[in-house]
Amino acid sequence: MPSDLVHLYMRIDHLPQMWCPGCGNGVIMRDVAQAIDELINDPDERFTREDFVIVSGIGCSSRAAGYLDFNSIHTTHGRAIAFATGIKLANPKLHVIVLTGDGDCSAIGGNHLIHAARRNVGLTVIVFNNDIYGMTGGQYSPTTPTGDLATTAPYGNLDRPFDIAQLAAGAGASFTARGDVFHARETTEIIKQAICHHGFSLVDVYSVCPTYYGRKNKKGDAVEMLKWQQANLIPGARFETMSQEDRQGKKPIGVLTHNDYPEYTDEYLKLIDACRKKGRK
Repeated sequence: MPSDLVHLYMRIDHLPQMWCPGCGNGVIMRDVAQAIDELINDPDERFTREDFVIVSGIGCSSRAAGYLDFNSIHTTHGRAIAFATGIKLANPKLHVIVLTGDGDCSAIGGNHLIHAARRNVGLTVIVFNNDIYGMTGGQYSPTTPTGDLATTAPYGNLDRPFDIAQLAAGAGASFTARGDVFHARETTEIIKQAICHHGFSLVDVYSVCPTYYGRKNKKGDAVEMLKWQQANLIPGARFETMSQEDRQGKKPIGVLTHNDYPEYTDEYLKLIDACRKKGRK
């Protein structure tokens, strides 16, 4: 992370961070800090530092809320979106950003994810997706590819994996997108769009975990895993020009769905106002 971002937006006394060498989570945290910094310094957007709240649950990714120097809360496993919903309802003017992992948000936190998406609560959810439970020992997660190895799948994972962006879109999220740690500049821009979106937004960001996922599945070191992202995660505009044959094994990155639905806290405030006008408490 550039030194200016570190000194502007990091809790220096909490450093150095605890992630393994080669982990992609630091890149995603940098992208979040970069996106916020650019929005704060954009005269057309009129953001201030105090507008942002960072919420996280439990897992490798969720440590980011402790490193980022904003109003923040480190919550319980799977409950980050629930806490964030409460914050947003208490003060709808805040821009509440949830930093969560693939296991934290789509396993124990899956119900909170789909209902926040269904309600279109104005949160920005950034998923640090490394295809495994990293902090607790390398168990397979809801995004671990079928057949891949983990400490709880020593003979290969039988489950079909979730596509978290598609899951959120199917549940009713009005903005979904995909990013990755190799395409850091593009991912920063996607995160900015997600923050500015008025409604529930989710950015599924593919991280790399060379310590557990990469090592167990012979994916190589962090550099090799990043090279895989470079070759197989394709910016959406280029992906659209590719033949069906060339698309095999590849996924587009960028904005996937973008709709305008009524935002939940807006509708909630309208209901309160209507009740007050009728003399109800």
